[in-house]
Amino acid sequence: MRFPGPTHLVILSRGHAKEALEWTRGVLERLKLTLNEQKTSIRNARQERFDFLGYTFGPHYGARTGRQYLGYSPSQKSVKRIRENVREHLGRNNTKPWEEVRNRLNRKLKGWAQYFQLRRPWRVFHVVDEYVEDRVRHFLRKRHKVSSQGTRQFSTKRIYGELGVFRLRNQLSRARS
Repeated sequence: MRFPGPTHLVILSRGHAKEALEWTRGVLERLKLTLNEQKTSIRNARQERFDFLGYTFGPHYGARTGRQYLGYSPSQKSVKRIRENVREHLGRNNTKPWEEVRNRLNRKLKGWAQYFQLRRPWRVFHVVDEYVEDRVRHFLRKRHKVSSQGTRQFSTKRIYGELGVFRLRNQLSRARS
């Protein structure tokens, strides 16, 4: 039996992780598959975080209460990747019309937001929104040769309103409805 690509797997267990790992090895052997030992580890998700498929799982802290809970959020690597993607897209060498630039940027942001449709990603979405706003303002300021910081000409309201840039936090409020 041949699979088209690597299979990713997380097994959650309450106190029987070693037994679960051995059982998994046995099942994979019978299927004539091998476990990548370099990527295999046993973690206590209640005490330490781990990354899997773009998410970070483990202890998180509530924004309002500060209390710890077991949760998940976009990994730092995923946030870094979307920021790099936005920076590259809004680089000086992009001379396409604004509508085309905006539409492609919005597709990237919407795809990222849909993958990370979470219950409480406020902080992460807020960070990405602020970065996008800064990069769009910088991009437009350079394109229109504005000598100031550009906050008057390209205010937050204008960037997400008239100029039509997709805002992650708005996606979150629609998902709750």
